[in-house]
Amino acid sequence: MKYRKLGQTNIDISSIVMGCWAIGGGATWGEQDEKESIATIRTAAELGINLFDTAEAYNDGYSEEVLGRGLSGLRQDVLVATKVWVDNLEPDKVVRACEGSLKRLNTDYIDLYQIHWPNPDVPVEDTLGAMEKLKESGKIRYMGVSNFGVEDLGAAVDCTNVVTNQMAYSLLFRAIEFDIQPACLQSNVGILAYSPLAQGVLTGKFKTLAEVGDERARIRLYSKNRPETVHDEPGCEKEVEDAVNSIRAICDDMGESMTRVALAWVLKQPGVSGVLAGARTPDQIKKNVETLDLELSEDIVERLNTATETVKTIIGANADPWRTASRIR
Repeated sequence: MKYRKLGQTNIDISSIVMGCWAIGGGATWGEQDEKESIATIRTAAELGINLFDTAEAYNDGYSEEVLGRGLSGLRQDVLVATKVWVDNLEPDKVVRACEGSLKRLNTDYIDLYQIHWPNPDVPVEDTLGAMEKLKESGKIRYMGVSNFGVEDLGAAVDCTNVVTNQMAYSLLFRAIEFDIQPACLQSNVGILAYSPLAQGVLTGKFKTLAEVGDERARIRLYSKNRPETVHDEPGCEKEVEDAVNSIRAICDDMGESMTRVALAWVLKQPGVSGVLAGARTPDQIKKNVETLDLELSEDIVERLNTATETVKTIIGANADPWRTASRIR
């Protein structure tokens, strides 16, 4: 395993972070066997993954419960990150939400407590003030944010020590490169990249985007005509398919899998503290960790950038994967 610093802290985190959204099952991911989830968590720890990321909103807290059971006997050796949902950002609600997460996770403290999405109706200084009190009481160690654009991130770092910003970032979703990534670099806030495989598209498992289920196809890469979308954009499905075909050809030339190349590309990007790679089986987490053996040359990085430039241009600077009226400011 290779390790990096968690933002501006002195804590070493595994470059591959286990994202735990999928182990919660639910509408997006379908049924998930809890025993297999626990086996996946324990395999991840055995492989040197020491940061596990979840959220109270993942299947109504079930992901947190499974993670807590999966880390039984291992808690002292790993780091746990979770997120407070947008409806719970008022100070009194933050405290109750944290208590709920602690109970579900079966732990006395959370290493990284993050604001899942900004809430324009609740001043971020109020939320972070409550989180500071949780930190003083020993219930959380560090504070982070998720889905924060330049405006909200600036407000957050002005009032306290925010160590990370969790953002969607992949070869097919490069919106943070316009202004959010530079802002994170300037403020020394580490980027935790989520959806690095574009919810499975960059694994090569789908021959065409028509095979992607409607629940996964809610993001702005897909047409507004998909039944589960909440945006009003035409999407860029043809351009995404063209990009994926180009990426596949590059990977074939290298003799590498798309998964390894896609994860390695994100890890190569400036400011990235870790890549959140979801896994539902021990085999999947093993394949994710194998990515760390791959070092992309500058030529390959440039070819991959070129292959996805059209998609990047169409998506633009809106870093909200799901909505045209961006919640990310």
